[in-house]
Amino acid sequence: MPGFFEMMILSSILLIGVFPCWMICSKAGFPGWISLLILFPGLNIGLLFFLAFAEWPALKERTKQENA
Repeated sequence: MPGFFEMMILSSILLIGVFPCWMICSKAGFPGWISLLILFPGLNIGLLFFLAFAEWPALKERTKQENA
């Protein structure tokens, strides 16, 4: 069973790493749960490249509203 120190480290990783990524994914129009990929080595780099080069659904919807 993990001790207090280990639980503090895990909770700080979640707050510092996953929560901001969850907000970025949500604002971009992607489901927030894909930010959990940041916890897995290798997949976190893939998530970074996906967010950098994918077309964001939120921007597509915004341009549709501006054109209408």
